[in-house]
Amino acid sequence: MKNKQNTKEIILESATRLFQRQGYNGTGLNQIIEESGAPKGSIYYHFPDGKEEIALEAIAAIKRVFLEAAENDLSGKESAIEAFKFYVNNIAAIFDKRECEEGLSIGLIAWETASTHEKLRKACEMVFKDCQSLYADILKQYGFSKERAEELGVAITAMIEGACILSITYQNGNPLRTITKHLLLLLKN
Repeated sequence: MKNKQNTKEIILESATRLFQRQGYNGTGLNQIIEESGAPKGSIYYHFPDGKEEIALEAIAAIKRVFLEAAENDLSGKESAIEAFKFYVNNIAAIFDKRECEEGLSIGLIAWETASTHEKLRKACEMVFKDCQSLYADILKQYGFSKERAEELGVAITAMIEGACILSITYQNGNPLRTITKHLLLLLKN
């Protein structure tokens, strides 16, 4: 049973990397099989609904990793400004490593599936909403009103997601560092 679980995890990790690097439409099952080294039958054994099921699990995995890292980075600071500066600069440093393409953004998957795959669109929507909620909860801990914290949660999510796309394109974290300066102005309570 352990071997089956490992195979499933290997398939999911490989597919997640490919989806984040190439998107949902740019990734085929044969490529997932090749990248993972798993036999073709194991894909359908672990993911009987095929590529869409793999993508749904990949989005859930991305969400878990992202939210855990965000919560760790944002907690225990003296102020919201300090927390978000630390958090965004940590993301920027990851983009400075040229090999970084995975684990930080679902923007490509969200964009290309929003009008064609309702289940995937909803899964991406939940990632964004959970990020917004986490940011709002953190801001409320730092004394922001519920309404202001929720609005800022949307703005921060949009700023970070957009800066991640730019950082992927520019192959460095400078766009994130730029938004940090402006984000700090928004967070003056």
